[in-house]
Amino acid sequence: MLSRVLTALILGGSALALLAFGWPQLFGLQNSWVFAHVVSLRGVGVAVAAAGLVVLALLTSIRPLRRLAGSLAVLVLLFAFGNAAVLATRGIGVPSAAAEGKSISAAATDDVTVLSWNTLGDEPGSAAIARLALDQGADIVTLPETTEATGVKIAEAMREAGRPMWVHTIAFDQVSKARSTTLLISPDLGEYTVSSAGGSGPPGNTNVLPTVVATPVNGAGPTIIAVHAVAPINWEMSNWRSDLDWLAGQCAGGNVIMAGDFNSTVDHMSGRESAASAVLGRCRDAALATGSGAVGTWPTFLPSLLGSPIDHVLSTPNWQADSMSVIESEDAAGSDHRPIVATLSPR
Repeated sequence: MLSRVLTALILGGSALALLAFGWPQLFGLQNSWVFAHVVSLRGVGVAVAAAGLVVLALLTSIRPLRRLAGSLAVLVLLFAFGNAAVLATRGIGVPSAAAEGKSISAAATDDVTVLSWNTLGDEPGSAAIARLALDQGADIVTLPETTEATGVKIAEAMREAGRPMWVHTIAFDQVSKARSTTLLISPDLGEYTVSSAGGSGPPGNTNVLPTVVATPVNGAGPTIIAVHAVAPINWEMSNWRSDLDWLAGQCAGGNVIMAGDFNSTVDHMSGRESAASAVLGRCRDAALATGSGAVGTWPTFLPSLLGSPIDHVLSTPNWQADSMSVIESEDAAGSDHRPIVATLSPR
């Protein structure tokens, strides 16, 4: 009798834990320590579950553990299938080679091409970043962890190639390159001015790492936001949650394009949407819209389907996502993030 009660408690507790790790939104735990980290790596979760099934299969050969191990195996199998189903629903995208070699600028039409790359403190170098931006025909380039000096060099290289860009940078200090974010905007989109504060923290900016909010001088174009939210490490959890809240507020307007390192997946954004099909404020995710929402952008040492999709291109409903790709050809460039590129068109 006691063994049955103990078995029931183990199975019940395991089922509840696996459900919470697989869909923490159900319990409001998507922004909580541990749960936030597990759900950010769904591909790894599937791989770990597969390894667990092998161990449990071996344990079924031990007679006293056969029933418990078999029941646990069913739960782990459901956890693996659940995560795999979420990944399949969000989409594994197309090979990044499909995004390469695209040198025709979107400026000839109303389309806007957005490139984003957390450069890990300028690591790929200005020449490599400029080359990628030119290859993609980028109208907007958001570069978390990129200094103003590097941004200017990128713009100079692009200008020499016939693709001039305006440079906007916010640096919280000059000590750490991670505390600089640079935004490049094509003059074809008009003149822009930075409206986010140079100091950290709401109401003017994200808390630890800078976000650049650029607004059109004539008020006619989209507000363009280069995002860098802090990572959800143990001592930054409250700042991370605050950053996501602040970014949701920035996407409350009618015409916004935001891109960068959100340090969060769409699971973490859950509960901050304010419109149908939105993931953050009124903004929709280009990756989800184009079937590449499960492709990991960090870290580069993991295969993309095991990585975490924490870099995003988001936009308000007046923009349609026509394409979105995670570029894997730059994995050896020096950054721990993969670049992403999306093309948006007015609805």
